[in-house]
Amino acid sequence: MVSWRQQNQLQGALLMRIGTLVNLGSPDETRRRFARLHALGFDSCQLCSWEPERWTQENAQGIRALSQEYGVELSSFWCGWEGPRVWNFYEGQRTLGLVPPEYRAMRMKNLCDGADFARSLGVTDVASHMGFIPENPDDPNFLPLCDAVRTVARHLQENGQWLLFETGQETPVTLLRCFETVGEPNLGVNLDTGNLILYGKANPVDALDVIGRYVRNIHAKDGRYPTNGHELGEETRLGEGRVDFRALFARLRALGYDSYVTIEREIDGEQQEKDVCHARDVLAAIIDEVYGG
Repeated sequence: MVSWRQQNQLQGALLMRIGTLVNLGSPDETRRRFARLHALGFDSCQLCSWEPERWTQENAQGIRALSQEYGVELSSFWCGWEGPRVWNFYEGQRTLGLVPPEYRAMRMKNLCDGADFARSLGVTDVASHMGFIPENPDDPNFLPLCDAVRTVARHLQENGQWLLFETGQETPVTLLRCFETVGEPNLGVNLDTGNLILYGKANPVDALDVIGRYVRNIHAKDGRYPTNGHELGEETRLGEGRVDFRALFARLRALGYDSYVTIEREIDGEQQEKDVCHARDVLAAIIDEVYGG
């Protein structure tokens, strides 16, 4: 089967690898998800899991076989962690990522275990949310958080891997300060274009002036800014929010980015697949115009 991407390449277009997220489930569920990706013409995906009990050698072997069978490359592993998680501006401060001290040791282990699983998959990039990194560098929690990140990053270095911070819960300059303080060479960014807007932290195009050189994967997602001080903004279908994807890819091209683009649409059911396919087509046209022109 010739995918939509291969068809465009045969016509002379230069396209990055456009894929989407795949959640790791049971072997049967995971097979169905890879088969569906193949049927839709995708040739890459970011594997995501919040369940450490699934990070086994047996599952890794099965996923590698599925990747080869269906021609779907694993761009990265999105590694979740145990414990509570609330995606808003209040409880989120106390529950997300490595920031809350009471969950930090457990989640450091989760990230290291997830990285070992990713190594078994042959995957070099491991992404996650680190939480609401303190904006104030004198916050007493900032340096202990950086120490924890350094420990995880060094574990990944031993595996020959990169630790990617998914954007959103901190301003770009705070993320940059964390990288500088941690000081390890294998830190990168999973640029979630929608999250920067949903959390009210930055315009993703402008954010590239600060963190662009660290971007190694992209969550292509759209949305609107928050309208109150408690809840995140509203995620939308790609093209219906505030992300200027044409300007984004023009800036990425100037930075020399030519890697993975991972579509994320955080709804369920039939509409999710329709919106993912819509995003694929919109992005392919923009990338062809920006990179092929």
